[in-house]
Amino acid sequence: MAVDPAALTQPAFDGLLALLGGDRDVAADRYLDIRRNLVRLFEWRGCMTPEEYADETINRCARKIAEGDVIRDVATYCIGIARKLLLEMGRDRARQPWPLEEAPEPQAAAHEPDHDRDRHVECLRLCLGRLSAGDRQLILRYYQGDKRAKINNRSGLGRALGISAGTLRMRALRLRAGLQLCAGNCLQNRGATRP
Repeated sequence: MAVDPAALTQPAFDGLLALLGGDRDVAADRYLDIRRNLVRLFEWRGCMTPEEYADETINRCARKIAEGDVIRDVATYCIGIARKLLLEMGRDRARQPWPLEEAPEPQAAAHEPDHDRDRHVECLRLCLGRLSAGDRQLILRYYQGDKRAKINNRSGLGRALGISAGTLRMRALRLRAGLQLCAGNCLQNRGATRP
């Protein structure tokens, strides 16, 4: 991403702070909260330089304010800008050629011996057993079914829990990451004790 650091003027930045609050300290705190949330968003979406993208988002918002755009909620407006930047980031990545030496070697899928698969299943069951009943039920139901059935299942699960699809997805991702870590540790420990 080509960012022009001189593009944000002091009057544009002052206009942004004025919109965030009459008291300069309150406005600065809100600015830092918005920036922190933007950095998290860009990190979550796999951006290599989340701080730069967060700053560019805020700079674009400040320029729009300086141009006279009416913005009711700066944080929400910044999220909209961030989404556009993510689209730009995706297009930029797609255009970048990969050097041949960085391309992964083509490999046939390794056949996993039955005893290794059994160890994986055993560790996964052990880790699932460590979850609370609610978390275990959530993760099992979240990945249940195929295609349309999975979509309908997740929709019903979100309604039953009274949470949005995004919140459900984040809970499932956190649980899955914890299970992967647990299973990985389990496999390492069992591998260390094997002759």
